[in-house]
Amino acid sequence: MTESAEAPKKRRSRKRVQYGEGREALLKAAVRVVARGGLRNLTYRAVAEEAGVTHGLVVHHFGSREALIAEALAHTVRSSLASSVLEPGTGRVTDFSAGVSEMVESDPDTQAFQYELLLESRRRPDLLPQLRALYDEYFDATQRELARMLPGGADRPLARLVFAALEGLVLHQLVFGEPEVTDAALAELHALLKAVGADGGDSAALDR
Repeated sequence: MTESAEAPKKRRSRKRVQYGEGREALLKAAVRVVARGGLRNLTYRAVAEEAGVTHGLVVHHFGSREALIAEALAHTVRSSLASSVLEPGTGRVTDFSAGVSEMVESDPDTQAFQYELLLESRRRPDLLPQLRALYDEYFDATQRELARMLPGGADRPLARLVFAALEGLVLHQLVFGEPEVTDAALAELHALLKAVGADGGDSAALDR
C-alpha cells in the first residue's frame, strides 16, 4: 500500500516540471530526440518527455509530425547560420568558418539531426524538397562570403565544394571527436583560399 500510494505522487511531481513549454524548447527537444535515436523515434510523446511537457502541448504547437520535422530542420539551419561560421561578413579568410570545432563540441545534436534527416531522405524522398531549400541557404551564405574574399568572385560549384569540405569535417568530428584535426584541416582550407587569390580582406582593412 505504501509503495502504490507514493508512486502516483512521483508521477504528478514529474508532470509539474513544465520547463519546456515554449515553441523553441519543443524544437530543441525534437532535435535531441532525432539526434540520439533517429527520425523513426520522433513522436509527440518522445518530444514531450524530452521537453518535460504534456504530449498535447506538442500537438497544439505543431499539429502534425511532418510539420514538427520541417520546423525542427528549419530551426537547425537558422541556428547554424546565426553562428556566423559560414558568413561572418568580413571578407577575411581567417574569419571564414572560424569556430567550427567549437560549434560541434558545444551543440553536436544540431549537426547530428541534419545528418539523420539527410540519410532518411534516401528512404523518404518527400523530405528532399525541404532539405534542398534549406541547404540552399547554406550554399548561398558560403557563396556570398567567398565572393567577399576572392577578387574574381565565387560561383555556385566552388561554394558547394567548400561547403562540402566543411560539412565533411563536421561529420568526422561528430564521429571521431578530435577537434584539433578539424582545426588543422581548416587552416589548410584557409591556406588554399589565399593561394587562389583571397587576401582575407587584410589589405583593404589596412587601406581604410
